[in-house]
Amino acid sequence: MSGATKYLHLDGPFEMVRGGALPEVTLAYETWGELSPERDNAILIFTGLSPSAHAASSMEDPSRGWWEFMIGPGRALDTSRYFVICINNLGSCFGSTGPASTNPETGRPYRLDFPELSVEDIVRSQRQALHKLGIERLHAVVGASLGGMSALAFAVTYPDDVDELVVISAATRATPFAIAIRSLQRDCIKSDPAWRGGFYPEGQQPQEGMRLARKLGLMSYRSPEEWLQRFGRERVEWLDEPGSQPFDIEFQVESYLEANARKFVRVCDANCYLYLSRAMDLFDLGEHAEDWDPDTALKRVRARRALVLGVETDFLFPVWQQRAVADGLKEAGLSTHYMPLSSVQGHDAFLVDKARFIPVVGEFFSSGGNTPGA
Repeated sequence: MSGATKYLHLDGPFEMVRGGALPEVTLAYETWGELSPERDNAILIFTGLSPSAHAASSMEDPSRGWWEFMIGPGRALDTSRYFVICINNLGSCFGSTGPASTNPETGRPYRLDFPELSVEDIVRSQRQALHKLGIERLHAVVGASLGGMSALAFAVTYPDDVDELVVISAATRATPFAIAIRSLQRDCIKSDPAWRGGFYPEGQQPQEGMRLARKLGLMSYRSPEEWLQRFGRERVEWLDEPGSQPFDIEFQVESYLEANARKFVRVCDANCYLYLSRAMDLFDLGEHAEDWDPDTALKRVRARRALVLGVETDFLFPVWQQRAVADGLKEAGLSTHYMPLSSVQGHDAFLVDKARFIPVVGEFFSSGGNTPGA
């Protein structure tokens, strides 16, 4: 874990939306900036599927975070004005309670004894954590991908708890295509003999299945246009070295996928990946409305303003889904700014395309009208 990581323990049992309960819950989190005396300047960042709470560097941990360019003094999420909080998702393997955690009732890792996870479980656990920190209302919730789904669920479930909403590359429900991609990723993991029905020994997770699942994930996170520009048909340098085998890696894009996948296998637990992946598929904001219509659910949002961003090359969460979110929020009466960005980097653009994301997010927060703590 990061040297800046702190931990909150929630009183149990923690009842899960889709059944079952956790006897106790621990959530890992990091913060940047100072909470105002009025406690009205907090921004909660919901993460995507696999990040930890280490979204940015700090005095306690100077290593770069996964959203380093967005968080800090004078940056888009300006920590000289805001108290920024990032909590590792319930169900994850980076400090928060998840399938890899020890079940206090058995003394062994939960593995598949962990209850079915939902986005709503993630959201409710983080709201309880905020209350433990003495924060009853947020200046804003911000999230991308799975985090964007969580931000929407938070704003709908706790409409009096948030003033501004930022949703990036997310949707009210997954498309069949996105579900199919993640289903195949899960099949890669489950078909690895080392998975052992989900009860693999500690330190012996299904590496081959995880490696393939990560490669497939990367293919859905970036765009064909980016890879054409970035790799073209460049070959690897070691192709003709002694010891090479038939069908070894030949193209630079293959080498990129392989290196990234092997790195991911070393840090992410397979079952945690399965649970969070399924939670994305199961999420449907329409479940929060009697008519199962996401637009009806969005009418519950009482935030003052919203920013909705999409990327035109994102085929995992197509840009028309972000347009639908923005339209639904406008219909609900929110002052909503929607912007489709022309980034070539696909779904993961929010992690890497500083030039396009920083100005839009920064302008949204700098033009808010109400000054926290004033």
